[in-house]
Amino acid sequence: MTPLRDADRPLLGLTLMLGFCILAPFGDALAKMLGGTLPTGQLVLLRFAFQAAILVPIMVLSRRRWQMSPRAWRFTALRTVFHILGITLMFTSLIYLPLADAIAIAFVMPFILLLLGYWLLAEEVGWRRIAACAVGFTGTLLVIQPAFEDVGWPALLPLGVAFLFAGFMLSTRVIAREVDPIGMQAISALMATAILLPMVFLAPRSFDALLAWQSPDGAQWRLIAAMGLAGTLAHLLMTWSLRFAPASTLAPVQYLEIPVATVIGYLLFADLPNPLASLGIMITVGAGLYIILRERAIAAHLARPSQAPPGKTPAG
Repeated sequence: MTPLRDADRPLLGLTLMLGFCILAPFGDALAKMLGGTLPTGQLVLLRFAFQAAILVPIMVLSRRRWQMSPRAWRFTALRTVFHILGITLMFTSLIYLPLADAIAIAFVMPFILLLLGYWLLAEEVGWRRIAACAVGFTGTLLVIQPAFEDVGWPALLPLGVAFLFAGFMLSTRVIAREVDPIGMQAISALMATAILLPMVFLAPRSFDALLAWQSPDGAQWRLIAAMGLAGTLAHLLMTWSLRFAPASTLAPVQYLEIPVATVIGYLLFADLPNPLASLGIMITVGAGLYIILRERAIAAHLARPSQAPPGKTPAG
C-alpha cells in the first residue's frame, strides 16, 4: 500500500490544493443548479453514492485495508453524520443564496474549529487568535446581513454548515493518524449511502420536498454525475495535497475557494456579492490568514531551542 506520507514537494501540494479550490465550488454550483428541480435529500444521496462508486474500486484495485479499530469505526460513523448534515444544509442554502455568499459564510468554520479545539481538546489558544476569531465572526456577520435582508432565515444555514464541518474536522483529526484517508472516505460514503437510501425511499409524503425520489431526466443525470465526480475528486486532491506539503503551507491557498466561487457564481448565475458582503469577505479572509500565519510562527518558535524561561510558551 502507498505510504501515508511522501517526501515534501510543496509546489505539487499547492497545485493539488488549487485543484480542490476550483472543483469544490464547481461541485457546489452544480448542486445549486439542481437544487431547484430535485429534492435535497436525493441530491445528497446521489452525491455519496457516486463517491462510493468511485472510491470503492480504488480501494479494491490498490489493495487498501478495510480494517479499522472499534474506536475508528465510531468516529468514522460520527464524521459521516456530520458530513451528511453539513452537505444537506449547504445544498439547501444554495437554493436561496449566491454561491460566493454561502461559501464565504461557511468559512467561519476555521474560527469555530479553533475554539472547539480549545474547549474540547484542550489545545492552547492565545489571545491574539481569540481576537482574530472575533474579527472573523464580524466579517461573517457583514456577509450575512444583506443576505438575511434578501432571503431571511436561510442566510443562517451556512453557519450551521460551519459548525457541522468543524465537528467533521475534529472527528477526522482524532483518527487521522491511524486510518488511510482514501479508505476512510470510501467507508464513509458507503455508510452515508446506507443511511440515506431508506430515508429517501421510505420518507412520509409530508417530507417530499426534502426526502423523496424524483426520477431525473438525461440532462439532470449528467449534472448529478458531474457533481459527484467534482466533489469526490476535490476531496481526493485535498487528501493528496497533504501528502506533499504540510497543512500550514496549504491552508492559505484554501481561501482561494472564495474568489473562485465568486467567478463561478458570476459566470453561471450572474451573482456577485454586494459591497457590504464583499467587505465582510475580505475581513473574514484577512482574519483567517492571520490565524494561519500565527500558527506557523508559533510552530517555528517551538521548533527552535527555547530561549524563554521554563514553562513559558509564546502567546497565541
